[in-house]
Amino acid sequence: MSHVAPICLHPVNPHYYLWQGKPTLLITSAEHYGAVVNADFDYVAYLDALASYGLNYTRIYPGYLFEPKDKFIVDNSLAPRPEALMLPWARSAEPGYILGGSKFNLDAWDDAFFHRLTDFLACAEARGIVVEICFFNCQYPDTWPLSPLNRANNIQGVGQCDHIGAQTLDADPALVCYEAAYVAAITRAANPYGNVILEVCDEVNVLGTPVEKGGPWIAHMVHVIREAERALPNRHLIAQQVTGPLGGPCDFSADPEVDIIVGQYVWETTDQQEGGIKALDFEYADNKPIELNETNYYPVWYQGDRVASSRAEAWEFIVGGGASFNHLNGLFTIHNPAGAGEENAQVCGALRNLAAFMNALDFISMRPDRAMRLVGASPNALCRGLSEPGKQYALYLHHSTGERSMGYIVQPGSYTETIVLPLPPGDYRTEWIEPATGIVLRVEAIAHRGGERVLTTPAHAVDIALRIKRIS
Repeated sequence: MSHVAPICLHPVNPHYYLWQGKPTLLITSAEHYGAVVNADFDYVAYLDALASYGLNYTRIYPGYLFEPKDKFIVDNSLAPRPEALMLPWARSAEPGYILGGSKFNLDAWDDAFFHRLTDFLACAEARGIVVEICFFNCQYPDTWPLSPLNRANNIQGVGQCDHIGAQTLDADPALVCYEAAYVAAITRAANPYGNVILEVCDEVNVLGTPVEKGGPWIAHMVHVIREAERALPNRHLIAQQVTGPLGGPCDFSADPEVDIIVGQYVWETTDQQEGGIKALDFEYADNKPIELNETNYYPVWYQGDRVASSRAEAWEFIVGGGASFNHLNGLFTIHNPAGAGEENAQVCGALRNLAAFMNALDFISMRPDRAMRLVGASPNALCRGLSEPGKQYALYLHHSTGERSMGYIVQPGSYTETIVLPLPPGDYRTEWIEPATGIVLRVEAIAHRGGERVLTTPAHAVDIALRIKRIS
């Protein structure tokens, strides 16, 4: 059992984390959250694969929502065979569960599930991997009938509502009590482990739950987590996704009880889920870590050069000031839990390079820098950067469309761009880095007398990164 202090906000710069005594960014490409609920999934092989790339983050859904077999993608890890389904609630003696076997007894827990959960947390912690436990996702018309909390599947008869009402306080008050009991039980089981973040709910209004009803329900579950941990040794970070209008009932960015601001995808979806990169522009002033914890589902939702498109969103988000990035990766499957293959090696390798790029900086001392700018750039050029003025700078530039959508589509070409940045007098070392490989393309020592500095990128096909450090 862990004796490591839980991951927490960094005391100097709370846009980032402190874990195991070190400033920490969370960067990964992860399976579809089914590692614990799917007994067919070899999570040791999966965690070993993440660790081999130096990736330090994954997410799980612990039972409230799982999906019909092969939904979205064949071998979806969140869509287990009925025989492989592992959930927190014990079975009763009464037959009638929709997927076969007995109905669930919501007043009893399944010891085998909790053993698998805690073993997963321990195995992840041993490999330096933080686990985000996401209690809820909006229920869908094809998932709610499978849920133990649906009235048809439990002996208590709770869940007397449709999938939209399942994330509200008033559709079925008895259901809310059992949802709270589930949150408290998972919270207690995870409390000894230092590598845990607790996330309340993804996508609360995707299928029509009004944010006016979803917001109070989320706030209630935040209270449940805090109450469950009150008498326990550890207090874990709580994350919540921004959904609906900024500053609205499902935007907990300013709530002192919620520690991490969550976005999904690049900018925004049609149901107003705030994207991670959008959050960098609109939520950074709340002085919390910003997390992009779900991208398009790789590889099926990407277009064009999907490896490069996934790389672009990760690099722009983290070099733009993000703290946690999770790429949703369908190459990790039941039959290939390690995601073995050249394509996945390229996807995960680019994230390894991103982590190395950032860890070579004192990123705790850096903030987003909007003064760095492109001059005369091609129309599809996008860039973001960080700086500690006069000491260190980081910039990432890519060529893509889709900056106001769910994901990027890179536009390969032959590019050379001009960058202008204000630079105090001094001697500096510049490094131009190829994100796909981590190769340093050009190194230059510059003596600068002050004012704006003009830099020209090496030729590149999709993207390039710049790191500058003062040397005297």
